Amino acid sequence: MGEFWSWWQHLPQHLSPVIFQIGSFKLQYYGLMYIVAFAITYGLVIYRLKHERRFHVSRQQVNDLTTVIILGLMIGARLGYVVFYNLAYYLKHPLEIVLPFEFSNGITFTGISGMSYHGGLIGILIAGWLYTKKNSISLRDVADLYIPGIPLGYTFGRLGNFINGELYGRITTAPIGMYFPFSPEKALRHPSQLYEAFFEGIFLFAVMWSIRKVSAPKGAMLAFYLIGYGLVRFFIEFYREPDAHIGFVVGFFSMGQLLCAGMIASGVFLFFYLRRIARD
Repeated sequence: MGEFWSWWQHLPQHLSPVIFQIGSFKLQYYGLMYIVAFAITYGLVIYRLKHERRFHVSRQQVNDLTTVIILGLMIGARLGYVVFYNLAYYLKHPLEIVLPFEFSNGITFTGISGMSYHGGLIGILIAGWLYTKKNSISLRDVADLYIPGIPLGYTFGRLGNFINGELYGRITTAPIGMYFPFSPEKALRHPSQLYEAFFEGIFLFAVMWSIRKVSAPKGAMLAFYLIGYGLVRFFIEFYREPDAHIGFVVGFFSMGQLLCAGMIASGVFLFFYLRRIARD
């Protein structure tokens, strides 16, 4: 058993984020995981569209909407990170919001780093609202169609974080802890990326997929997702290391927990709002 724990604890140090490299070009697992996440979510949406005849959306509209949603996700995730996690820095270095260079100490190629889940969610909702409004489609119908499959795709995003050795957890003495190569302290840390991949991904997918056909107001899947993800992420944040440049925002609560509290409150409000208009 000791050999297993030794292998487990040192696993991140043996993982390379790069699949292959040709010259200066690198193909990384993180980017691949994004592609896998989009493909899985899209596949589940198409499966439901084919087998569940209650959605008034065409295949072409799903294709177009998925493209719009991906753009909204990427833009929202980037802007969310800028606003929620490092606004003061980017106000001084606005070009770094969109350019893959750092200008604070000369010119250094860094790639576009820094994405926020909550910003991505906001971007998806705005993109979805704009598309459905323009094309006279029910946003609530689209939400019910897409939401149940999203957590499974999300799983692979967190696996990408794990392979990158980023967003690791807090220091622990438990044997489940791991040594992450970019941790400033050479100490065991919770593999919070794996906790998130399982609970925010696989577990939440199992819940959302199992209730996708329950009798509920149209659009309620979004409310259930906001509440479910918010609750799970809120508690996992107790094991995740807060961003070094922010730390704890209020007491011992992180920025992620404050945003999740907002998600939970929004989900509860949305559910009762949808239930009320369904009765009218």
